[in-house]
Amino acid sequence: MPNHPVVSREEWLEARKALLLREKEHTRARDRLNQDRLALPWVKVDKTYMFDTPAGRKSLADLFDGRSQLMIYHFMLGPDWTAGCSGCSFLADHFDGARQHIIHHDVNLVAVSRAPLSKIEAYRQRMGWNFPWISSNGSDFNYDYHVSYTPEDLAGDRITYNFQQIDVAQGHDELPGMSCFYQDENGQVFHTYSSYARGMEEAIGALMLLDRAPKGRNEATTMNWVRRHDEYAPDVKASCCAE
Repeated sequence: MPNHPVVSREEWLEARKALLLREKEHTRARDRLNQDRLALPWVKVDKTYMFDTPAGRKSLADLFDGRSQLMIYHFMLGPDWTAGCSGCSFLADHFDGARQHIIHHDVNLVAVSRAPLSKIEAYRQRMGWNFPWISSNGSDFNYDYHVSYTPEDLAGDRITYNFQQIDVAQGHDELPGMSCFYQDENGQVFHTYSSYARGMEEAIGALMLLDRAPKGRNEATTMNWVRRHDEYAPDVKASCCAE
């Protein structure tokens, strides 16, 4: 059992109410941060990007699929990789549940990787996902949004990631992130926001639940316990709800 003091219900309630005040302030601070995020200036996207999709070649503008907002998850799956990143896969496990709602709120959500479409489709089917996942292979898209790196980039000392220069030893040929875009009534596309590293952590509902569990995330290093969902050992414990 974790080493915690055991107190009376009254003492616990006093401590819980004190924490509740801090939780409420955190919520209000998050609301303020969200407003500041929405107030960011935009950048017009003048460059043409093309993607391979199951329905053929599509432009960035096509990916909006009739909506005004587009969220693109930069999924770590390089052309030579044998499987998608386990951390990206953990996050992507949450996409289908969210997407069935947000597509009805004027937002499209897709994943993009540099791997060829055939490799993407094989891995998507293995994972049982339904969200759109397309290939930017042959495009500058991943490089321009600083989530993919050439051998020449990695031969240096530093690469650009998360809006700063980081030691190349911390990097990889592929890194995760999300970029968001808006398309106006004239078809012009604007880059509105990008987030990298732990910036997308709140999208991982499993972590948000674990943060409230008695042992929290219970990890030695960030997500060191995470596996692709078909790689966990069989759970031999009987469900409390099983017949």
